[in-house]
Amino acid sequence: MSDADRHRARIFLHRGQLAQAKAAYEQAVTDDRLAHDQSALSDSLGNLGNVCALSGDLDQAETCYREVLRIQRTELDQQAIAHTLVNLGNLHVGAGHPEKAHPYYLEALDLLCNLKDDRALGILYNNLALQEAREGKWEQAVTLFTQALDSHRVVGNEEGLAVTYSQLGKCFLDRGDLKGAERCLNNASEHYIKLGNEPAEAAVLRYLATIYDNRQDSVSARRCLERVVSLDQRYGLPNLQSDLANLAKLKQSG
Repeated sequence: MSDADRHRARIFLHRGQLAQAKAAYEQAVTDDRLAHDQSALSDSLGNLGNVCALSGDLDQAETCYREVLRIQRTELDQQAIAHTLVNLGNLHVGAGHPEKAHPYYLEALDLLCNLKDDRALGILYNNLALQEAREGKWEQAVTLFTQALDSHRVVGNEEGLAVTYSQLGKCFLDRGDLKGAERCLNNASEHYIKLGNEPAEAAVLRYLATIYDNRQDSVSARRCLERVVSLDQRYGLPNLQSDLANLAKLKQSG
């Protein structure tokens, strides 16, 4: 019975019907408890937690993940434990309490390093780097972003490389290192082009335009913004008016 509920929940989730997906996973949890099936219960609770997190119900999501963690610790499933710890950390970041996320991330880091799970490590290093960057701890952030890039390369995670290069570029930009920012953002742009993710490419090009404008390289800045405006118009991006205004200023000054 619980399998049927989970199947319905996945269909609802694919359709974006979060309330229906939540109800189906809740029924699956009830069925698994009645059947005393701990493995299935862990799976149902984890998925219910994911849906609650997507819905913004962070308290219920945390309750689900904590019960999942208890089951996984009993079953000694190190990889599953690590992923649940990351989920708990992400919840606290989403709730605006990044300091509470840190212990979960660090415990997950130890487990994932032992497991050599580079796909998960790339994401986790990136999360830790963002925390350090928020606090202005630039050197620590750069080190962690670099470790994230190394892990992404091991598994060939193009999306991870694109996102991390973009965030590392923003980190360099915030600390005033325009050369480092330009290098990383150009790398991010190349990866987004490879992935065909043009809206994300537009976000990177905005930062590059800022760098070139600061260097008084109006030709390069204008070239970036002209590309951005074309992507704004193609995808209906919300920054069109501000991008048009910035482009007009560049043309006037150039």
